[in-house]
Amino acid sequence: MKERYHYASVSEALALLKEKGYEYDFNINEHEIEQNPEYFEIHHVYRYEGNTNPDDESWVYGIQSKEGKKGVFVNGSSSDSSAEVIKFLHKLAIKE
Repeated sequence: MKERYHYASVSEALALLKEKGYEYDFNINEHEIEQNPEYFEIHHVYRYEGNTNPDDESWVYGIQSKEGKKGVFVNGSSSDSSAEVIKFLHKLAIKE
C-alpha cells in the first residue's frame, strides 16, 4: 500500500472510504471473502486506538474484489468479529 491515511476516528475513516467507493459491507457479507479469499485484496488499512483505553482498538479495511466491488470490513474489540474472521483477513493480499 502506497498511501497512508490518519483519521481522527473509525467513523471518519468509513466516511472517507465511502467517498472513494468503498460502500459494500463485508461485515454482513464476510462469507464472500471466507469462501474465496483469492478474489479479494486489501487496499486500505486503518488502525485506531482509543485515547483512554488501549483495548478500544479498531481496524478498518478497504477491500476490493477482482471484479471491482469495493467495501469495508471493521474489526475491533467491541465488534462481534471472531478469530475465524481474522484468519481469513490474513489470507488476503495487500495491494502494494
